[in-house]
Amino acid sequence: MEAINMLNREHPLQTSQPTDEGGGGIVLSELLDGHPVATFVIDHEHTITHWNKACEHLLGWSTEAMIGTRNHGVAFYAHERQMLSDMIVSGDGAGLAAHRQSALIPGAYETEGFFENLGVGGHWLHFTAAPLRDASGQVVGAIETMRDVTERRVAENALRRAHDNLEHLIEKRTAQLAEANERLEDDLRQRQIADAELRAKHLALTELNAKLSMAQEQLVQSEKLASIGQLAAGVAHEINNPIGYIFSNFGTLQSYLDQLFDMLHVYQESETEASPETAARLAAMRKTLDLDFLREDIPVLMSESKEGIVRVRHIVQDLKDFSRVDATQEWVWANVHGGIDSTLNIVSNEVKYKADVVKQYGAIPDIECLPSQVNQVIMNLVVNAAHAMSERRGTITVRTGTSQGLDAGTEGEQVWIEVADNGGGIARENLSRIFDPFFTTKPVGKGTGLGLSLAYGIIQKHRGSIDVDSEVGRGTTFRIVLPVRQTSAASEEPSP
Repeated sequence: MEAINMLNREHPLQTSQPTDEGGGGIVLSELLDGHPVATFVIDHEHTITHWNKACEHLLGWSTEAMIGTRNHGVAFYAHERQMLSDMIVSGDGAGLAAHRQSALIPGAYETEGFFENLGVGGHWLHFTAAPLRDASGQVVGAIETMRDVTERRVAENALRRAHDNLEHLIEKRTAQLAEANERLEDDLRQRQIADAELRAKHLALTELNAKLSMAQEQLVQSEKLASIGQLAAGVAHEINNPIGYIFSNFGTLQSYLDQLFDMLHVYQESETEASPETAARLAAMRKTLDLDFLREDIPVLMSESKEGIVRVRHIVQDLKDFSRVDATQEWVWANVHGGIDSTLNIVSNEVKYKADVVKQYGAIPDIECLPSQVNQVIMNLVVNAAHAMSERRGTITVRTGTSQGLDAGTEGEQVWIEVADNGGGIARENLSRIFDPFFTTKPVGKGTGLGLSLAYGIIQKHRGSIDVDSEVGRGTTFRIVLPVRQTSAASEEPSP
C-alpha cells in the first residue's frame, strides 16, 4: 500500500525500459527493487515495465525474462490470464466488480487467491492493484503488489477445522453425557432402597475416609512446607551475604565521598591562589561537572540506595522467619507478632491489590508452638480474606490479645488471634462445613477445599480452637485461641 501511494504521488509511469533520460525510470526501478513487497508495473498496452526483486524471489521469474512482455499472468497461473492490473488498464468494470475495492487508495482493488504452482504445496497471495495516471488524469498503466499470506490462511483453516472438530466433539460428549445422566438417574432410582439400609455404614466410612484424606494432605502439606522452607531459607541466606557486604561497602563509600567532597572544597577555596590559567581550567571543569549539583545529589542517591538495601534485608529476614521449617519439628517459644509480620510480608503481593491490612496488636507473650505451622494458618486465613473481597477494595484486620482458659483442657493464659475482613461473607448454611476437607465455596479450579481443613488440624494439634463468625454482605472473622504453654503430651506428640 505504501509503495502504491508513493508511486501515485511522485513517480510517473515509464513505458519503456529504464534509461538515464530524466532519471525517472531509474528512480522508479530503484524504489521498487528496494521495496520488500513483490511489485510489478504494466503500461496501457499491458506490457510489463517494472518487475522488482521481491517478485523474482516470490515467483521465480527474473526481471530480464519479464520486462517488455505480457507474461505476468503466466507467472501465477502457468497460462495467460488477466490480473487485477489488466482489468484496471482495460477498464473491465464487470471483472473488477467481483473483487473488493481498496479503502485506502482510490480506484484500487484487492483480492486473495491460492496458487498451486508456486513453491512446494502452493501459496496464498493477497493482491492490491491500483491505476497509474498521467498529469491529465488518464490511466496510463497499473501497479500490482502481492503479499504472501499462506501462514495466515493455513492458520485460519487450521483454526476453522479445530473449531468444527470441537463442535463435533461437544455434540458427541453432550449426547454421551445425556445418556450417562439417564443411566445414572435410573441407577439412583434403583438404589434408593439399598441406600437407606447402607446410609449408616456409608456415613461412618465417609468420616473415616475424610480423616484419612486430611491426614494424608497434612503430611503432603508438611513435606511441601519443609521443602519450600529449606529452599527459601537457602535463597535468603545466599541473598543476605552479598547484601551484607554491599551494605558495608555503601557505608565505606559514603565515608570516602565525604572525604573527597572535603578535599574538593579545599581545592575550590584555593582557586583564588592559583595562576589565572589554572583557575580558569578549574572553573570550567567545575561548571562542566556541575559540582554543586553533584555535591547535593550524590548524598541523596546514596541515602536512597541504602534505604533500598535495608528494605531488601528486611524482606530476606521475613522470608527466613516465615520459611523456618524446624527440620525436627520441635516445639519452641516464638513471638507471634513476628510470625504474623513475616507472613503478611510474604503474602503482600496476593493481598495488596485487593485490600488494606490493618494490624491491631495487643500485648501478648511468646507462646510454645511450631512456628512454621502457625504461620501457615495465618497465611491461609489472610489469603482467603483477600479472595473474599469483591471488586471494591476492602480491609483485612489482624488483632491479637490475651485471655484466660476456663475449662480443664484450656487452663492457663491463652493468646488469641483474629483475622477479620469486610468481604462478601459466608452463607449461614455453609458455616458448619467450612472446616470439612475438600469443601470450598470458590469457583471450580480456584480452591482445593483443604486450606481451612489443614488450619483446623494445626490448631487442634496445638490444643487450641478456631471459630468463625460471618454474615453475607458484612464480612467474616476467624478467631484462633492458643495456649501459651503446651502440656508435655502435646509437645511430645509427633508432627504430621
